[in-house]
Amino acid sequence: MRMRHKKHLEARLAQVQEYLITPRNDSLNHKDVLKEQKLFDFRQLFGNDHPVYLEIGGGKGQFACQFAAQHPEANLLMVERVNDVIVTACETAKAMALTNVKFVSCAAEYLPSYIPAHSIEGLFLNFSCPFPKNTYANHRLTSPRFLNSYKSFLKDGAVICQKTDNMHFFEFSLESFSQCGFVLSAISLDLHNSDFEGNIVTEYEAKFAAQGLPIYRLEARLPQQESEKC
Repeated sequence: MRMRHKKHLEARLAQVQEYLITPRNDSLNHKDVLKEQKLFDFRQLFGNDHPVYLEIGGGKGQFACQFAAQHPEANLLMVERVNDVIVTACETAKAMALTNVKFVSCAAEYLPSYIPAHSIEGLFLNFSCPFPKNTYANHRLTSPRFLNSYKSFLKDGAVICQKTDNMHFFEFSLESFSQCGFVLSAISLDLHNSDFEGNIVTEYEAKFAAQGLPIYRLEARLPQQESEKC
């Protein structure tokens, strides 16, 4: 379904500029992102040296804002390519007076242009698009194409946390992480009926759980010695 353009979008974005980062390398071929680097200075961006976490495809920011509120000792970058969506996340953060979250308007393919090497403490992939057709498997955020990209900016031992309602996408992710040298743990086939504590429920998660759908979750770590591409 095509998203309806929000009224007064530009004016609303202007009101939350302190939260919004709008890099524009989208004309760059994603295979050449490392050739045009415009690396973020996290110390300047957040005004502190706290560890930085990343969420890709954060939508309206429910997870990002709750994580930031619960973890003032950490910073969070949320990435979302659709401005009609990201504006709501920025407005929520502003209403909550959060100082440790920023929102990046760009596609995930271009993140290596902006994020310094081995600088991210952890990565969240919450209800990413499953791209169910096999011909689009390369677009999935847990495909080897993306996992190799993440290796460039994740710290040694950093954790990738994935949640999804899509069983086939989850199975694909398990295989992809293993293929690319990640060590899997905390695998849940029904998160809401498990003993996992500290879960932040996202907007999509609440919707799917209300329909009685199981929520799948995993954690993936890259051992220090693993750096080559898969």
